[in-house]
Amino acid sequence: QVQLVESGGGLVQAGGSLRLSCAASRRPLSIYSMGWFRQAPGKEREFVAAITSDSGTTSYADSMKGRFTISRDNAKNTMYLQMNNLKIEDAGVYSCAASPNRDYIARSPAAYRYWGQGTQVTVSS
Repeated sequence: QVQLVESGGGLVQAGGSLRLSCAASRRPLSIYSMGWFRQAPGKEREFVAAITSDSGTTSYADSMKGRFTISRDNAKNTMYLQMNNLKIEDAGVYSCAASPNRDYIARSPAAYRYWGQGTQVTVSS
């Protein structure tokens, strides 16, 4: 089935920006709704953002609204997460996930069937 690989993580100063990418292979990205999740040390995995395939409907966790933007380019089989005004508490491993329900927004990790390996985001003061 679909394989997901994240990239773009790294070290950034607080207030800076970073763009993450999630590349799909084996299957087209267009048949999935997609989500981003993150997990910081000592904390549970939390929902970041999600986007449907065709309608372009998006959803964001409250702490990310106005700072993060999720987007996708189905022709390139790639999803993105633009992160601006990064804060110390944004640090963690960011993972992308795919759901076969292509036009449905879900915030629970259990709703996603396929996951990438994750990319580390470190925010310094």
